[in-house]
Amino acid sequence: MQHTIAIASGKGGTGKTTVSLALYSVFSRESDRQVHLVDCDVEEPNDVLFFDNPPLHSSREVFKQVPEIDTNKCTYCRKCVEYCEFNAIVVIPGVGFAEVNPDLCHSCGACLEACSFDAMTELPVSIGRINSYLVNQYDQLSEGVLRIGSTMQTMLIREMKKGLNRSDSLQIFDAPPGTSCPVVESISDADYIVLVTEPTPFGLHDLQIMVSLTKKLELPFGVVINKAGIGDDRVYNWLKQNEIELLGEIPFSREFATIYASGKIQQEMPGAYEEIFMKIKLKIEQSLAR
Repeated sequence: MQHTIAIASGKGGTGKTTVSLALYSVFSRESDRQVHLVDCDVEEPNDVLFFDNPPLHSSREVFKQVPEIDTNKCTYCRKCVEYCEFNAIVVIPGVGFAEVNPDLCHSCGACLEACSFDAMTELPVSIGRINSYLVNQYDQLSEGVLRIGSTMQTMLIREMKKGLNRSDSLQIFDAPPGTSCPVVESISDADYIVLVTEPTPFGLHDLQIMVSLTKKLELPFGVVINKAGIGDDRVYNWLKQNEIELLGEIPFSREFATIYASGKIQQEMPGAYEEIFMKIKLKIEQSLAR
């Protein structure tokens, strides 16, 4: 049976990518499932850095359609400006200026419906690329790479998800940090969410926001506490009070941090940490079986 697990966190730097890579490692090694790791952090995809130069399987550029205004036909009525929900169109009748900002345009087509003078045509504008790598004979890694300056994170993530092979038996989504639209797009149809936090006041604050979002989406989830031992008990107390499952704790360790920083988490994970992630894997599988 095909399942999708999303790894998310309310803030950056909590260890979301660490957990994503570690779970990918144990799932791909300890089960007979095909595993597909999907890096949805399109502004800064770095999962591929932790693999030993995997061969590029496919790469495609992703475009959005952006209207262009023909000033020879435009009457400067500003109806397109009124229809645009994203303030992407500027029309100044007095100086004969009419233009669409491609970085603000969401390709919704409202301005095309608004224009009665056939003054608008659509042109393709690149928003980024989607790359897919063969990690081994069975497993894959996909990433979205947003074009610098583009604000179309959600659109690129959506296009990447459309192109995934849904026959893969397990997909692990490494979601962007935060709780904004790209995160919602990344986790919205997952079968299970792993929320990663740290035992600090900031970690608790952002975890609470993320839990609220996950509950609104009505998705099953559990929590992993990373860097355990550096903070206080407030996160633990809050989880207990709200009856939220604690999937596991990852102790803070300079050795483990060094291995991560050197990109060797796949090859040199200490045995104690491997055992922790194996237990987390088992709890996830139990939740998926319910």
